[in-house]
Amino acid sequence: MMGITDRLIAFTGADPDHDALEMMRLSLFDWATCGIAGAQEAEFAGFRAAVTQAGGATEATIFGGGAAPASTAALVNGTLSHALDFDDTHFAHIGHPSVAVVPAALAVAERSGASFDDLLAAALIGVEASIHVGLWLGRDHYQVGFHQTATAGAFGATLAAARLLHLSPDEVRHALGLCASLASGLKAQFGTGGKPMNAGLAARSGVEAALWAQAGLTGAADGLAGPLGFAETHHATGSTAHLAHLGTAPWQIMTISHKSHACCHGLHAMLEALSAVDVEVGQIEHVSVFTHPRWMSVCNKPDPDTGLAAKFSYRHTAAMALSGIDTGRTGNFSDAMALDPALVALRQRVAVSEEETLSEMQCRVELALKSGEVIKCSHDLASPMPFDTRRQKLTAKTRGFFGEKQTDDLWQSVVSGDLPGFTSLLKTSKPVKQQT
Repeated sequence: MMGITDRLIAFTGADPDHDALEMMRLSLFDWATCGIAGAQEAEFAGFRAAVTQAGGATEATIFGGGAAPASTAALVNGTLSHALDFDDTHFAHIGHPSVAVVPAALAVAERSGASFDDLLAAALIGVEASIHVGLWLGRDHYQVGFHQTATAGAFGATLAAARLLHLSPDEVRHALGLCASLASGLKAQFGTGGKPMNAGLAARSGVEAALWAQAGLTGAADGLAGPLGFAETHHATGSTAHLAHLGTAPWQIMTISHKSHACCHGLHAMLEALSAVDVEVGQIEHVSVFTHPRWMSVCNKPDPDTGLAAKFSYRHTAAMALSGIDTGRTGNFSDAMALDPALVALRQRVAVSEEETLSEMQCRVELALKSGEVIKCSHDLASPMPFDTRRQKLTAKTRGFFGEKQTDDLWQSVVSGDLPGFTSLLKTSKPVKQQT
């Protein structure tokens, strides 16, 4: 029976599924939106300057302008595209696939002169691989404190880079073995700039592992599942049943989720549920939120005092939603908003509890009003969404950042496969002022 490493090596050269490729196109568009907007975040200006000051070959585009060696561009772009925590998520994988994989694929595509279609296919292979690695690592890996976006994402980034570099099967094996020593990332970083940096490190690891393998550096023959490998040392569950379906339709990317709220995806089911509630804040006596137990250690910061921490708070985002504050606007996740007296007072009336019967994509809420009435609402993020509806949501999200023209230009570059036009927009597009 083929193990995970052999299956990943074989998958590197797989023919992309058409539907999966179109979903990857949507994710590429969404990734670009998040990265262009994230490049404007003042918190990361110093990081970008520090990383790029050493200079080097101008091989790949960086968000906001300029170019750098491929590995540096992957690090910067991975970090900036996850800076807002507004990018895609795969719940079974327990991570954000695109922010780890796409920056690596783009950097290597530019370095090697690949086409847009080559970039898109490589990104898909990497994203799909990272989801399967995430499933293989499983809940044990995540619950003990590892950040799957970074760990599983690094292996996906490695495969995307390996495909674009046309590595031989032996070279892909070495690249995966080398990645096993590079892949890293801790959940302790959540609520800080270190969380998006984890995505950047994954992207850089993928580029470096593939380039080093191409240069002749050897790595463990089975760095994932072999003796003293990643599984044994990083608390992997080691589930393998899903690997039998690697590369067969429907691909795992077809169950990816794209964000409409600028915060941790674990909060989205609650926010979608609350979007159906129309009640005056003054009428609310108490709010009870019931969620899957996994989210209790991820996005249940009870009293956030920064905008970043507020992105991981059921209580605060519930207070925002009930107060009519748009959680789809990144500017609303500010330090001032986290400390707003009215929101702080309202979130004190919100209690969060775990409920085993709920899936990780479900949430239910009960609002007890002062009149004695109880309003109940719920939402399931796994509910099917037509492709056109998803596209419309994503273009509306992008318009909120950039307005009509820049959104249309970016979308057309992705639809038409215009790589020079796409990278030009990554460098020159600027967000318009968002309304709160």
